[in-house]
Amino acid sequence: MMRAALSGLAGLMLLSSPALALDKVTFATNWLAEAEHGGYYQAVVDGTYAKYGLDVAIMPGGPQANNGLLLATGKIEFYMGGNLLLPFEAVEQHVPTIVVAAIFQKDPQIFMSHPGVGLDKWTDLPKAPTAFVGKEGITSFYQWMKVAYGFKEENIKPYNFNAGPFIADTHSIQQGYLTAEPLEVEKQGGFKPNIFLLADYGYSTYANTIETRPDLIEKNPDLVQRFVNASIIGWYHYLYGDNSKANAAIKKDNPDITDEQIAFSISKLKEYGLVDSGDAEKLGIGAMTDARVKDFFDEMVKAGVVKPNVDYKKAYTTQFVDKGVGLDLRPKN
Repeated sequence: MMRAALSGLAGLMLLSSPALALDKVTFATNWLAEAEHGGYYQAVVDGTYAKYGLDVAIMPGGPQANNGLLLATGKIEFYMGGNLLLPFEAVEQHVPTIVVAAIFQKDPQIFMSHPGVGLDKWTDLPKAPTAFVGKEGITSFYQWMKVAYGFKEENIKPYNFNAGPFIADTHSIQQGYLTAEPLEVEKQGGFKPNIFLLADYGYSTYANTIETRPDLIEKNPDLVQRFVNASIIGWYHYLYGDNSKANAAIKKDNPDITDEQIAFSISKLKEYGLVDSGDAEKLGIGAMTDARVKDFFDEMVKAGVVKPNVDYKKAYTTQFVDKGVGLDLRPKN
């Protein structure tokens, strides 16, 4: 009896121990709060991060923010990156960041065309006389499109995040994000554009990455693992569960976003399998493989976007993913 009492007392002391206090971390995104960040907000509002011993503050990005710099300089613990091009560049420039999970198996980058004008297939698009492309696109995915599919640089006109010129020019094509520009075209132009997801034609980068610093991995790998696991669970809950509270939190951080935009984004995330497709179906959300990263690196070298001597393997690690976390939460049918 005495031994049982002592054991119970020890358990109570352990439960009240300061060591069990939640670890406070900051996760910064690269844009204003939106459905594309939904799984992270879900993990905050439904207590998933807390269950994993974490007190997570989400720091939204925006046009004037440079949250990636905050990670590199040690001001925050985690950052939501875009695709793999910036991590490759970080290696080249000796910036101390590393990708530890890839929430999107497919990059949301798309091109759009008008239906019924001879631009209804991907292989039709290179003959479009006008391609509206932004500055960053010209130096990245469009270079790949030129090499892989014969798109022409002389057809480019600047895309300034206004769909008006594309809507007016029925034989043009325009870059966009799957979860955003098609809705804008539908509302402004009164028609549904053809959508071509670059990922479906070989643009094999991961996207919506979770990044941290190598020194944090070295000092506290358990913290990194818990954040990755909880984020993955949050994404399963956001996609397949009740996401109303997460959407409310998104709207609180970004009052300008509408319910219509959130619903459209979620529908496209699911329809095109941005999060839960490919390797994620067997390895879990967040999956990364060496072969996939190498494929994208080789394609970018071929397109002249990345230098061939970059040690791309330093840009990421699969240490914290591919463990099947959350697979039991996927719909059974």
